[in-house]
Amino acid sequence: MSVPFWCVFIAALLIYLAKLPVAKAMNAENGGYDNRHPRAQQANLTGAGARALAAHLNSIEIFPLFLAGVLMAHTTQTHGWLVDALAVIFVISRLVYLWFYYIGLTWQRSLVWFVGLACCLLLMLTPTL
Repeated sequence: MSVPFWCVFIAALLIYLAKLPVAKAMNAENGGYDNRHPRAQQANLTGAGARALAAHLNSIEIFPLFLAGVLMAHTTQTHGWLVDALAVIFVISRLVYLWFYYIGLTWQRSLVWFVGLACCLLLMLTPTL
């Protein structure tokens, strides 16, 4: 499997790993994890739990764009160090993004988010470069 495809796999896993702090925050609430109405409980999270939920949701939102970029590069048979580097930088940016979200670094998180977005868009453009 190619480096970009491994990065897609890792990015998909990150969506679910990003859910773990959300579940932990939900479980720590009075009454524990509400498996009957988890979305309602998530909507009432505050502080670190709310940030964890937002980080998880953002992971879901960005994944299709990254996948599209990797698939666009792959289907046009665009290979090489640039495609590999963009995919790896995207995954690293997502790890840093999640960490910054969890600890509450706001402008830094936004900057890292932009790096990830730029990687996605550049992956889409690699067939034209």
